[in-house]
Amino acid sequence: MSPATTVGRWAPSPTGDLHLGNLRTALLAWLFARSAGGQFLWRFEDLDGAVRPQFYDSQLRDVAALGLDWNGEPVRQSDRVDLYRDAIADLRRRDLTYECFCTRREIAEAAAAPHGPSPEGAYPGTCRRLSRAERERKRAGGRPPALRLRVGADDAGPAELTVVDRQLGDYTGIVDDFVLQRGDGAAAYNLAVVVDDAAQGVTEVVRGDDLLPSTPRQVHLAKLLGLNVPLYAHVPLVLNPQGRRLAKRDGAVTLRDRLALGETALDVLNLLLNSLGLEQVESIGDLDAIVEYFDSASLPRQPWVYEPPALKG
Repeated sequence: MSPATTVGRWAPSPTGDLHLGNLRTALLAWLFARSAGGQFLWRFEDLDGAVRPQFYDSQLRDVAALGLDWNGEPVRQSDRVDLYRDAIADLRRRDLTYECFCTRREIAEAAAAPHGPSPEGAYPGTCRRLSRAERERKRAGGRPPALRLRVGADDAGPAELTVVDRQLGDYTGIVDDFVLQRGDGAAAYNLAVVVDDAAQGVTEVVRGDDLLPSTPRQVHLAKLLGLNVPLYAHVPLVLNPQGRRLAKRDGAVTLRDRLALGETALDVLNLLLNSLGLEQVESIGDLDAIVEYFDSASLPRQPWVYEPPALKG
């Protein structure tokens, strides 16, 4: 593969049927990669305990039904745990990690404290300052610790890092002591996604803009590990009529729902294309023609507010 080859990817979690917001982002990631003459990879992010086996196949079927294809066989994070362990071992050897015994409630309470030491959304570094005796006492209490990245000096607080996004421009966000490994021993999202993207040679990440705040953390970690940093393009989400992120409870929002209403996969594809300001197609096979004139600069910058048929009237 040429060093200049674009490699994009799509990385859903197999926890349920894909809804229109998921499918729209998949379509965009595919268009970005294919319009650059690049490869498009599929990776299942399946380290979450909510994964259900039947959705591996159903998600593949739904995306293929819309005319999207991918290069090679889909991979699963659950088959790649050795890669994450190696990365964590590297960071441990360099004294860049520490154990964290905080619960989500304790972190939320610390963040809500007036005049706290950390900016909003950042881990306050509570367990970074524990003595060895305190760590041993907490470990003896039976609470399995998570593992966090040590960012900067002990008295420096969270850092900031600016990343350049293809769609949104410069974004400056927090790089705090984020979790690398959960208390159950599984690799956390921010570590796994960085290791996977590098291992798969991903050069371009197209995903929902709800993940933009995590990007500075991921760029920082990639640089620590000596890994290549991909280009990023964060795209607007799909919202329900109340302005909240689209979810399955919002009505007929999955491909299966739409087919049950008498629509076709082509109808759904054209709905998504229309939401992006792109021309509709007469057949699924005509999607390749969209690739020829796709221009990411012309994409909408605002969320798409979608009203399911069941909510109309």
